[in-house]
Amino acid sequence: MSVEITRLANGLTIATETMPTLESAALGIWVKAGARDEMANEHGIAHLLEHMAFKGTSRRSARQIAEEIEDVGGDLNAATSVETTSYYARVLKNDVPLAIDILTDILVDSRFDEAELEREQQVILQEIGAAEDTPDDIVFDHFQAAAFRDQIIGRPILGTRQTVKSFTPDDLRAYLSRHYGPDRMIVSAAGAVSHEAIVRQVAEALGSDATPAPAETEARSPATYVGGEFRQNRELADAQMVLGFEGRPYYARDFYASQVLSLILGGGMSSRLFQEVRERRGLCYAIYAFHWSFSDSGVFGIHAATGEEELAELAPVIADELVEAANGISEAEVTRARAQMRASLLMSQESPASRAGQIARQLMFNGEVIPNDELIARLDAITAPRLADLAGRLFTGSVPTLAAIGPLSRLPGLDEISGRLGAAPPRLAASGR
Repeated sequence: MSVEITRLANGLTIATETMPTLESAALGIWVKAGARDEMANEHGIAHLLEHMAFKGTSRRSARQIAEEIEDVGGDLNAATSVETTSYYARVLKNDVPLAIDILTDILVDSRFDEAELEREQQVILQEIGAAEDTPDDIVFDHFQAAAFRDQIIGRPILGTRQTVKSFTPDDLRAYLSRHYGPDRMIVSAAGAVSHEAIVRQVAEALGSDATPAPAETEARSPATYVGGEFRQNRELADAQMVLGFEGRPYYARDFYASQVLSLILGGGMSSRLFQEVRERRGLCYAIYAFHWSFSDSGVFGIHAATGEEELAELAPVIADELVEAANGISEAEVTRARAQMRASLLMSQESPASRAGQIARQLMFNGEVIPNDELIARLDAITAPRLADLAGRLFTGSVPTLAAIGPLSRLPGLDEISGRLGAAPPRLAASGR
């Protein structure tokens, strides 16, 4: 298998990978614009636009969009993230032209009908309410907001009730015209696909030189990791806690090392945190580490949920394990984490949906599709001393971020956790008490 890439004259990129043994295909349009690209008064508009794309075009009503894709057994969906928005479909190979027609139609000819907009605004208000009622979900929003305090990158993707209700069809069109130019879009497909056929059809729909390029917009404000604390006492069975630090951006030398370190610390049942916190001490049911990257920053975090009484011991034990990682990591741990990442990489490439998304993201953030042998070489270059050095720089070199929701009377303060880590003290910690 190999990736074929065509760039049209107007800047649109089309990338495909043919998987000859498959009878299905996954394809989508990825836009290099997300919640982070909203202006101050547009909080939540990127996500609302993603919803409204399915609510009717000049050729199709909202119902017809749903029926046409499901009449052939396919599915259609979309997602908004901090820095990207994607619209994608999964169909049988003979229905790829239909999927392309629907995807391009909803992006270039959405009507943004006022009645449909009002209905979808109510749907998103319900989505916001559901998120607020899900502590293990909303705690991550508070973590992001504390890590990047008073910045657009730190705002929840869904927006607020006030902002979502305020948007008009013209607001949607203005955001669309600024950010959905062809030079910011990638069409990616994998599975039973023909590169030439997809290029031909996409070029007819999106390749016109007359397609308006995005207007001049303000450059993204650089992300500035701040750190701090958010606490919200609520009567819940468990307390949700996220402890984190400044991470690494996509392009950084330490990006893959950070991914490996997250696996060693909290990537499975053999990880340090799982073994120490759950298996040895029984302090919580589940605990894991994560590393999220953005184009110019990132966050490295640990999430756990436990009872009120266990919080007093849980946070110090996590801090001690992070310090211990900086003191040394074994070759066996590195070998195991490399194997996990290698297996995840190769297994994901057996799924056309995963592969199409991977191709789009690599083109968007790296400017190229990285071959497997190069990715594996990067993994093999990660050593135990390098990971211990990275752990020291991550966990003791920046201000921690702590977000917690639930019964928190026994949760130590951020000052105490910072002291245990030997980290810098928090600056102007935010509180949701």
